[in-house]
Amino acid sequence: MLFGVRRQAGSLTKDVIAQINGSLRQSLSPRHVPDEIHEIASVPRTLSGKKLEIPVKRLLTGTAYEKAVSLDAMANPESMAFFQQLAGDSTY
Repeated sequence: MLFGVRRQAGSLTKDVIAQINGSLRQSLSPRHVPDEIHEIASVPRTLSGKKLEIPVKRLLTGTAYEKAVSLDAMANPESMAFFQQLAGDSTY
């Protein structure tokens, strides 16, 4: 999966997705083209500004929300709502 922060709502169109896929295929390899591309409002970050890649991965691979994420350590806890919904967990 690839997650991209939107400049404006709805900016991730089919044409943009095709352009991203084509660019990744050409500059890297077909192996790097993601199966899914999702538009997000913001990247989950810690209080010190680091991206929360591992908690997002854990959440998307089935770890319970409470065990995957520490909201007290986040600068923008609302950013996890999308990933929680994508994982199918509605307890946020």
